Amino acid sequence: MQDTKRNFRQFHRKIAPIVFLPLLATALTGVVYRVGRSWFGLPRSIAGVVISIHTGEFLGDPLVPFYVAIVGLSLIAMIATGLTMIRWRRGTSQKLTGRKIHRWLTPILFLPLAISAVTGIIYELGQDWFGLSPQQAAIFLGIHQGAYLGSFLRVVYVLLIGVGLVALLITGINMTGIFRHRRRSTET
Repeated sequence: MQDTKRNFRQFHRKIAPIVFLPLLATALTGVVYRVGRSWFGLPRSIAGVVISIHTGEFLGDPLVPFYVAIVGLSLIAMIATGLTMIRWRRGTSQKLTGRKIHRWLTPILFLPLAISAVTGIIYELGQDWFGLSPQQAAIFLGIHQGAYLGSFLRVVYVLLIGVGLVALLITGINMTGIFRHRRRSTET
């Protein structure tokens, strides 16, 4: 069991830098699109550019389902491996650290993020590969963006899970150590 946990932790840590930018772009563009369209009247032309980044449309139409699947499955993999590392213990340090924030946010956000990832994948792949009708696909898009919560709470939902994902990404990437300054060896 310990080997499995260690393997999950190593996988989580190794995949994090690879998926960081696509997940960050997806989170930010999802929030900008929904908040911009609903609260600030973001023009359709700008919204189209934002959503094309969110869905990977900038890569070309044939690659959109692959991009959505890879980004969505990457998020699901990060959630699954991250959940195996949760330890329900009380910390002795009162200092608020990135690691603590990461540990607090994970159990709160894993379900909404997983639902958003799965429904986003089903929405895109369902239309492109499995022949879902626009009405059927719209159900999954509605779940993806929290439309069942009503027009105001939908935006709040997207904002909270988007900002939450960004916080998880930033605190997580900092824990990988890729931004740490390495000391030079003082050997002579």
